[in-house]
Amino acid sequence: MQRTSFAEMHCSIGQSLERVGEWWTPLIVRDVYLGLHRFDDIAENLGISRNLLTRRLDALITDGILERRAYQERPLRHEYHLTEAGEELVPVLMALMAWGDKWATPVGGPPVRLVHHECGAEFTPQVCCSACGKAVTAADVTVLPGPGAASGPGTRVLARRGLAPYEKS
Repeated sequence: MQRTSFAEMHCSIGQSLERVGEWWTPLIVRDVYLGLHRFDDIAENLGISRNLLTRRLDALITDGILERRAYQERPLRHEYHLTEAGEELVPVLMALMAWGDKWATPVGGPPVRLVHHECGAEFTPQVCCSACGKAVTAADVTVLPGPGAASGPGTRVLARRGLAPYEKS
């Protein structure tokens, strides 16, 4: 099944989904973060076809989320590692995991626990204000137009109504 492209969408969420919105992508990034760097390990862990995994890894490399590093010359074999962009995607996946732990909990409860290296405490990821450090919810935020605000696919109706993207009326 061919998915819709968000490449023309004038929205940071749409642009992000263009790069990481394919079903397997977050799971591949998760596995690389958790230390599975070799193709066969990722394929086995996910139960994904080799052709599909090859396409997804190539796309993640093209989008700057993963990098390929040779670990063997003959035959040439590679490992996959997170780039800076990939590492910055991990907390987003942790937040998605926290939502899933609360609203779509697997049978038996959450499958993993997260421990913060600095303080040693288990934690639940949450989005916090970069200025004051307090947790934020949808109700705590006002959205204003940014420097790239424009009317286009993904923002056309909001712009026509005079609303910034994602601003609640």
